[in-house]
Amino acid sequence: MTTVGEALVHLLESYDVDTVFGIPGVHTIELYRGLAGSKIRHITPRHEQGAGFMADGYARATGKPGVAFVITGPGITNTITAMGQARADSIPMLVISGVNQRESLGKGMGFLHELPNQRAMLQTVAMFSHRIETPDELPIVLARAFALFASRRPGPVHIEIPLDVMALPLDGAERLPSDAPIPHASPETMAELTRLCLGAERPVILIGGGAKAAAIPLQTLAERLDAPVIATTNARGIMHGHPLLVPASPSLRPCRELLADSDLVLAIGTEMGPTDYDMYGEGGFPDLKRLVRIDIDAAQLDRHPAFMPIEASARETVEALAAALPERRNTHAGAQRAQQTRDAAWAHIGQRYQGMVRFLDILRDTLPASLIVGDSTQAVYAGNMYYDHDRVGGWFNAATGFGALGFGPPASIGASLGKPETSTICIVGDGGFQFVLGELGAAVDENVPVIFVVWNNQGYQEIERAMVEVDIDPIGVRPSAPDYLKIAEAYGVASQRLANISQLPAALLDAKASGKPYLVEIDEKLIV
Repeated sequence: MTTVGEALVHLLESYDVDTVFGIPGVHTIELYRGLAGSKIRHITPRHEQGAGFMADGYARATGKPGVAFVITGPGITNTITAMGQARADSIPMLVISGVNQRESLGKGMGFLHELPNQRAMLQTVAMFSHRIETPDELPIVLARAFALFASRRPGPVHIEIPLDVMALPLDGAERLPSDAPIPHASPETMAELTRLCLGAERPVILIGGGAKAAAIPLQTLAERLDAPVIATTNARGIMHGHPLLVPASPSLRPCRELLADSDLVLAIGTEMGPTDYDMYGEGGFPDLKRLVRIDIDAAQLDRHPAFMPIEASARETVEALAAALPERRNTHAGAQRAQQTRDAAWAHIGQRYQGMVRFLDILRDTLPASLIVGDSTQAVYAGNMYYDHDRVGGWFNAATGFGALGFGPPASIGASLGKPETSTICIVGDGGFQFVLGELGAAVDENVPVIFVVWNNQGYQEIERAMVEVDIDPIGVRPSAPDYLKIAEAYGVASQRLANISQLPAALLDAKASGKPYLVEIDEKLIV
């Protein structure tokens, strides 16, 4: 007899799931019955929030959904923060939790880990939440989840399985075919879009995380349009080093001036949210009269109306548009506009942020094509304002959207597990690292060669600066930090503290050569 728990593992394997993140408990042990005999590896974080962040980092690195097993009650509430980050950044994540026996639900009888209505809570953050009431629902609900990941804007999905359902028999469960349609632009829409592009004299392209899959045809499109390309945070790495690329935030005035001067803006795979387009909350984003938005999610198109909204796959639409356009005359006007905007944006961020971006350049140039995973910390804020990474999807962090502290270390572990052949660097502040210090243990357990770069400024300095700027006496912004080298030693992790920024390249190379987790601490004063 095969149980629901065993069938779940079998079905996950059929969807090419090779890794799950979780902490087993009495409310999930039946889900583990089939794991030992499967090809799926189990990674044990030190906290369920870490399980969610690891699943997130794994998904961003691989493009496949990250999967977490968590217990009901505190396990799922600990995971909600990570689900919120995944929702904000459109990351495919499948969270499978237990829940108490069906007959007890909603009665407030005081069972272990009981919540009044777990699904109601999860429905506020998940793309959908489903309870398995009978065994035969399992393959149907999994098919629905993976269809959403493949055909619509992805995000976290929650499935809960009651204790009395996990052990029920379910023989012969197989993966169901998916017929979820991927939205396509009509021939009439493509013809009109092509006409608009042919008539534009000063086009600009905006790209977000949804454009990553279209990176190659996007370059062709930009070159045929002779259009500068402004990359938001989650699009960094696309068109690295290209003369048309502007790797700077649309929140910066020079980028806004470029957009205001354009006669056509193509926004591809970007939600156009404030953390990319109005980071400082000052307003002033230009009213774009000829804005074309290409997005796979109709709800996102509704939230920021456009002159021409197109609900469609970014990759398919960009490929078709690029193929429909003739090769543009080589005027270099687009490259000149991009260069002027790059220069002005670089000057606009100021010397302090420029020093931090040079620090990021050292990371990139010393270990090319790395995954650089950031927490919410100053160097990462600077990079989100201006930084050109050299790998598509290789720069990501929690300093946009949901903005969860403690994201970086566990997400970098998940990313490294997903891409073990690639160097992974985690940039984390001394404050944010204290949210998740225990995850160093998970890195050691799995021997993941993550390089943890601790940006130490003795507290939450960005918040302290914000308080001072508005005449508020700084309170609560100087939490004492541990000696990170001793923390690393306690976990058996090699480490070093830099005395000079010139030591950084050698430290990174030492860390890579070790093939193990490694910690490098750098005082912010060495950079700015």
